[in-house]
Amino acid sequence: MTQQQENKSIDQIVETLSQLSVLDLSKLKKALEEKWDVQAASAAPVMMAAPSAEGGAGAQSKEEPTDFQVILESAPTDKKIATIKVVREVTGLTLKEAKEMVEGAPKTIKDSAPKSEAEEIQKKFTEAGAKVSLKGV
Repeated sequence: MTQQQENKSIDQIVETLSQLSVLDLSKLKKALEEKWDVQAASAAPVMMAAPSAEGGAGAQSKEEPTDFQVILESAPTDKKIATIKVVREVTGLTLKEAKEMVEGAPKTIKDSAPKSEAEEIQKKFTEAGAKVSLKGV
């Protein structure tokens, strides 16, 4: 049986089951349980964990993010060329695109980067004289 034939068979079964009443579906469930010697489990309700006594309001705060957005805040005029070089190195943009990004700061340099990579990028920009911020995503 080909994949397409299997999909067609499944679609036919779904269509047939969709036309059954709730009472008929209940009878079908019981018949399948008996035939296959299984017990259908109902979905268990989801329980929310209660905040711990020592956690208090702090238990509701978010965990530290693992990925960060790297944002170029500003680049001093005398450090613009060095900043453009770092933008090109980090993003792979052309010279014109990198220049426009630096001149149009604040701009997002990288949408999502692991913490270590984001900190390394921030270090490169700081060494070039630019101001960069990291925002958790």
